[in-house]
Amino acid sequence: MTYSRLIAGTMTWGSWGKQLSKKEMDALMHHCISNNITTFDHADIYGAYTTEADFGKAFTDSGIKREDIQLISKCGIQYVCENRDNKVKHYNYSKDYIIWSVEESLKNLNTDYLDLLLLHRPSPLMVAEEIEEAITLLKKDGKIRDFGVSNFTPSQMEMVGLRIDIDVNQIEFSLTQHSAMHDGALDYMITNGIKPMAWSPLGTVFREDNEQTRRIHKQLGELMDKYNATEDQLLLAWIMKHPAGIHLVVGTTTKDRLNHAVEASKIELDLTDWFLILVAGQGHKVP
Repeated sequence: MTYSRLIAGTMTWGSWGKQLSKKEMDALMHHCISNNITTFDHADIYGAYTTEADFGKAFTDSGIKREDIQLISKCGIQYVCENRDNKVKHYNYSKDYIIWSVEESLKNLNTDYLDLLLLHRPSPLMVAEEIEEAITLLKKDGKIRDFGVSNFTPSQMEMVGLRIDIDVNQIEFSLTQHSAMHDGALDYMITNGIKPMAWSPLGTVFREDNEQTRRIHKQLGELMDKYNATEDQLLLAWIMKHPAGIHLVVGTTTKDRLNHAVEASKIELDLTDWFLILVAGQGHKVP
């Protein structure tokens, strides 16, 4: 697998966020690539099933070579919106639906293949054998290269992984949401050669003002001069020190913040500083 360590998350590129124009998307793609962010993370539901097509139009006009980037997309969530006739939000992992979803994503993104397809969230009704049949056909036809899951627990990864190899699990992971370090998820991924990708890597540190985030800001503030780094860079460096080799899905559309994220990959936290940051996040020392 060849994915950039930092991944550009596109959820807010379209109507769910910044509503970037085709020209702005084009410019942002080039900025990402010039900073070695070559992987772009999508999901069919982003922008209520519109952002993939918006990105695809910009990509077509960008002059970027397909082999120079990696495209990820996710399927399975049946979202209630004007673009789908769904009565309730639910999940669909039938063989036919997975294949249809991928074909729609390929059409919208104006590409012949996805580098990585992820099942967006686990469903209590998913059948591993059906998933295997769909993925096997999609790989055989060259429509996807790698297969993975998103937000799956160790037992869910094992259930699907017994039928077909899982390359990636994209999970929520940050200093304020690090349960994957304690519930066996990251251990399972390391043991089974599954690459972790982390969405929302900054967590709630800059979104909420509470006792936890105040502790974190205080601790990060004490380390900023030592590492000549900003708080967000230290948070990203904290994740990247984990031996699982976690890739970070960075959702910002701001070029300066993307630049900061790139610089964070050069920071090597001391062992004790890593634990000081963990303690600030947990609010208590390790056992």
